[in-house]
Amino acid sequence: MKILLVSLAMIGGQTAIPVSERVPQLNVEATCKATVATDKAMALDLPQTYDDCMRDENSALQQLHSVWLTNSESLRNRCEGEATAGGNDSYVDLLTCMQMADWAKSTPDAPKLRGASKNRNKL
Repeated sequence: MKILLVSLAMIGGQTAIPVSERVPQLNVEATCKATVATDKAMALDLPQTYDDCMRDENSALQQLHSVWLTNSESLRNRCEGEATAGGNDSYVDLLTCMQMADWAKSTPDAPKLRGASKNRNKL
């Protein structure tokens, strides 16, 4: 019996996915509940419903599964930190962080502007 358990543990250990290679599990339910409560307290004209919030979070989670491993570990860690800061876990924030990093990488450098310097034409 012990040999069987040890064998299963060894096999299971080989197929384990490192934590950094998986999309983190976030407590978005609490964030959505807090968002709904805040919207209600502020008496917004178009408050977000819990169902809408959860639909957005689940949609972002699905998109994250396809882009997670295409980003570096350092970016994943940075974005995860931003998406969980202050206890407001959000897959939408995590996805947005990664999308912004991709956009920044693909945007060519802007030309240097010289402005209206009095010395501009003296060069």
